[in-house]
Amino acid sequence: MLKIFFGDNPGDNYIFNPDVFFNNTYEDEWITSETSRKMIKDIDGSEVKGPCMIDSPFLGPIPPERLSGGVKTLILMQNDPDYIFNASACGNNCAQWILKLAEQKDITIRLGYIMDFGK
Repeated sequence: MLKIFFGDNPGDNYIFNPDVFFNNTYEDEWITSETSRKMIKDIDGSEVKGPCMIDSPFLGPIPPERLSGGVKTLILMQNDPDYIFNASACGNNCAQWILKLAEQKDITIRLGYIMDFGK
């Protein structure tokens, strides 16, 4: 199930900056999971070569810390759903992934704009 807060801080377990939170908390297996590989390919157009190396068509070989804020937020939602993440770090291209993740587990996000989830 997906729950969405609009506006201000929704609680004590709210992560305002998922980009920085990801950089300090991710684990190698988060990067190499099948779902993460698919999200990274779809959102960033990059291919996971290993837990510490991603092949970006724009940047060349990069570490996970250089992934987009949207992908980082999705990976956090997938692996650490006890937090409320600021999904305003995600673009509309992440909406379908948020819905897919919410089919598997309860996810709560905060949005500062109306994301296009389609029909």
